[in-house]
Amino acid sequence: MHQPIQWHEWGEEAFAAAQRENKPMLLDIGAVWCHWCHVMDRESYDNPEIAQIVNQRYIPVKVDRDEHPDIDSRYQIAVSSISGQGGWPLTAFLTPDGKPFYGGTYFPPDDHYGRPSFKRVLLAISDAFRDKHGDVVDQAKMVEGAIAHAESFAGKNATFTPAIIDAIVKSALEMFDPVNGGFGSAPKFPHPSAIDLLIDQYVRSGDEHLRDVFVTTLEKMARGGVYDQLAGGFHRYSVDERWVVPHFEKMCYDNSELLKNYVHAYQVTGSEFFASVARDIVRWMDEWLSDRERGGFYASQDADLSMEDDGDYFTWTLQEAQAVLSEEEARVASLHYDINETGEMHHNPAKNVLYVRASREEIARRLSLPPQQVESLLNSAKKKMYAARLQRPTPYVDKTVYTGWNALSVSAYLAAGQVLGIDAAQHFALRSIDRILAEGWSMERGLLHVLAYSDADADLRRIPGVLDDYAFTVVACLDAYEATSDLSYFSFARKIADAMLSRFFDPVSGGFFDREIGEKKSLGVLGTPRKPFQDSPTPAGNSVAAIALMRLYSYTNATTYRDKAEQTMEILAGVAGQYGLFVATYAMAGVHLSQPHTQVVVIGEGELADRLFQAALGPFSASKAVLRLAFNKAVPQNLPPALAETIPQLPVVQAEKPAAAICSGFACQPPITSPEQLAAALRQAIGRSG
Repeated sequence: MHQPIQWHEWGEEAFAAAQRENKPMLLDIGAVWCHWCHVMDRESYDNPEIAQIVNQRYIPVKVDRDEHPDIDSRYQIAVSSISGQGGWPLTAFLTPDGKPFYGGTYFPPDDHYGRPSFKRVLLAISDAFRDKHGDVVDQAKMVEGAIAHAESFAGKNATFTPAIIDAIVKSALEMFDPVNGGFGSAPKFPHPSAIDLLIDQYVRSGDEHLRDVFVTTLEKMARGGVYDQLAGGFHRYSVDERWVVPHFEKMCYDNSELLKNYVHAYQVTGSEFFASVARDIVRWMDEWLSDRERGGFYASQDADLSMEDDGDYFTWTLQEAQAVLSEEEARVASLHYDINETGEMHHNPAKNVLYVRASREEIARRLSLPPQQVESLLNSAKKKMYAARLQRPTPYVDKTVYTGWNALSVSAYLAAGQVLGIDAAQHFALRSIDRILAEGWSMERGLLHVLAYSDADADLRRIPGVLDDYAFTVVACLDAYEATSDLSYFSFARKIADAMLSRFFDPVSGGFFDREIGEKKSLGVLGTPRKPFQDSPTPAGNSVAAIALMRLYSYTNATTYRDKAEQTMEILAGVAGQYGLFVATYAMAGVHLSQPHTQVVVIGEGELADRLFQAALGPFSASKAVLRLAFNKAVPQNLPPALAETIPQLPVVQAEKPAAAICSGFACQPPITSPEQLAAALRQAIGRSG
């Protein structure tokens, strides 16, 4: 708002102005947390000379990619087809009707980095629009065709088979970095959906190589600089293959999905290290990304304070560390976190990213100290350094509350709450899903994309929910039902899923569009249909929708849910293996489709019921659900349709004796009263004996 550019919001007014004045549109898509967006804002859009060119020759439109993922996704494809580049800031030049004909990402104010200056680009594009209008229109048609082609799955339909899961797993394994963990080379992203897929497949197969891949990856990430060693929580990605130097922004959705990874890995391995990382992610999200008053999770925390800054809030010089620590603490912390006179940051070589270079045992040997003393010194050093860091100016926290990202976080918190016994996390998750349902959902309007904004004055922007919002919220409601046995959450899941089917499902070809069918006038290229299947970086909407439908099917035996899930999976089945780990959530949906669903219902109260519940939670499986029912809840009116036909008939319900029943294929096995027998039966049911 402070800039000399006369920005328009995305909307009919901006398009009408462009057509009335016959000017090209300049579309800037960025994000609150995006470092290079801030750089381009300050270098170019704050510049009066550049602003004059933009205001005279263009209709400038600014879009927040988090608020409008449907706009961002289409113009990302367009600019990538033109320049081979994508990302943020996204700078696109459009015809007056919103069709892209040129674009790129960051343009420097002067010729630099092998890129032309933004001023030169602005003048050249404006001249081309005026003098070579026919060429511009032809280019726009070609780009529009590229967008449509990128989202076309014509001729790729096939019957889904479990072999597709194997192909996606194989592709992920081929990208595995055995030295540093993770997949591919620099820059390195976490890929949490792929990690969960490998965990699930290891539990089913017992293949130790799969275990090595996810254990190595999770350990290396949590010991790297991509993990905030003081506050907990993960930065967005690492610029190097060793996970040392991150891009410092911290996202709600990255941390929710990684929290699930560490909880699931703890379930499978029993590693207390994984449990401690999970607790620290919760600690960071509690402290920085939680609306403690109303429930709900904030969107992100910025990386930087200014253009000259590159993670200075999170990094340390040796002198800064020594200033807040005792001599002994400084010696131990410097060895553990690799704090030296020269660090890793190019803009300030004295700045060190904290990562685990030396283990406690190694430090004890090198300094001839008892391991317990090293542990004590490290703990006190960590507390002092974090306390000192809190005194620094803090990067901005975007307090926008997005429905879909909140639903992801609710699911993660419920998993952590149950498996790790963090009651406060479960309580906060339920407050947050309650807020989504109270403020973001109505039968008439559907779901909203945004529940609340950082800027309170922006509450008038009622953006309709996209597919991700619906799919993630259905899953979160089912998770809340399984955590509480409160049937109202199941009822909400079913209503929202039915709305998702009516608003987004393609009745002709199957699958889900990312925007509502028949939504009011589509501006620009928003009318180009998209059916997202790739995880980028959140789980893909179609894949999560299929998972949600299969989970509903397991509780209802309503074949329409299974049929719609199958139709969705068939769209990509012919080529899914080619996408590899980028469709890992699709493979997880395939697990739900091809493996029998397993519901473990623990009935009763008291110590035996507690032990049975812990045994039921123990083994991880994507297609396993755990419910706990008091005897008075094990009646038809308090159960989903499929369980209402089986659970009340169990003899233990009539006798009111604590027991657990494993239900699969809409039938329940005889009740089990021994936690040990339950654990063995579950291992067998999930697919791995012993």
